[in-house]
Amino acid sequence: MLITIFGESCTGKSTLADALSERAGAQVYSGKDYLRLAKSEGEARALFQKQLKGAAEGTGDLIYVIAEPELLSLVPEGGVRVLVTADLDEIKSRFTARMGGTLPSPVAAMLERKHGCFDQMPHDVHMASGEDSLEAVCEKILALR
Repeated sequence: MLITIFGESCTGKSTLADALSERAGAQVYSGKDYLRLAKSEGEARALFQKQLKGAAEGTGDLIYVIAEPELLSLVPEGGVRVLVTADLDEIKSRFTARMGGTLPSPVAAMLERKHGCFDQMPHDVHMASGEDSLEAVCEKILALR
C-alpha cells in the first residue's frame, strides 16, 4: 500500500508517518530521500517512481512524506493520500521550538505565505493536527488498505 502524507512544515506529518510505519511495517521516505537510491538524480527519481507505483499497486508498503507541493507530481494514482494541516499559530510555535526559541521575521513571513498551499489538493483523509486523534487517523488510514 502507498500512503502519501502531505502538508506544510511542522503540521505533524512525520509523527503520523512514524505511527503508521510502526503499525504497518512500511518504509518511510521524506521529501527527496529518494536521491540516495542512485548516483544521478534522474535515475534515483525513476527508481523511486517505480517503487511508488509498485506500492500503489499493492506490492509492499511505502509511506511518502511531502512538504513541498511540487513533489506530489511523483505520486502515481492509487494508494491513500493524507492531508495534514495545522493552525498557522501552531505551525509558528512548532517552528519556533525547532529553531531554538526564536522565529526570525523572514521565516515567519515564509510560513504565512505558504500557509494553506496544500489545502485544495485531492486527498482521501484529512488530519487536523492538534484536533484529530493520531490513533483514530491511523486506524482510518489502515482501514483503507
